[in-house]
Parts: sequence; structure tokens; C-alpha cells
Amino acid sequence: MYIILVYDIKMDEKGAKVQRNVFKICKKYLSHIQNSVFEGEITEAKFMKMELEVKKFIRKDEDSLIVFKSRNERWLQKVFLGKDEGFKTDRFF
Repeated sequence: MYIILVYDIKMDEKGAKVQRNVFKICKKYLSHIQNSVFEGEITEAKFMKMELEVKKFIRKDEDSLIVFKSRNERWLQKVFLGKDEGFKTDRFF
């Protein structure tokens, strides 16, 4: 499956550590696109493993993580507004 993952970590006294750990986990499995946005092809097994790792750090009452799933990346269309960083995902055009 192809996913786009977005997270938002509340930056309080523990937030920096949470954000750092979530970032490292996501970077292990997906391509870093922009700030707290990742995307990439991932198997169901690896997705479940990533999910378990992230759940150790995400604080349910303060942080959020959203995953958009698609069967295949070819069904996605990406439109850039503003600065186009020339990310590795240019294959959508």
C-alpha cells in the first residue's frame, strides 16, 4: 500500500523528545517530504510494526498522527503551491 503520514506533536516540555522519536521512526519506513509529512510504499506488516513503535511515544491526549492509505501511488495527484522543493516524489507528474 502507499501512505501519506502527517503528525502534529504538542511542543511542551516533553514534546521535543516525542517529536524526535516519532520523526526517527517514520524516517525508517517512509520518505520525509516536509516538516511532519512522510509518504511511501509500505507493506501491511511493516505498517503494523511502525504503528506499534509510534504508539510508544504518541500521547493520546496531546498529539495526533493521521495516515492516508491508497492501494497504489498512481492514484494520487500532487499539486505544489508555493516553493517546490523538488522532492523524490516527482514521479506523480
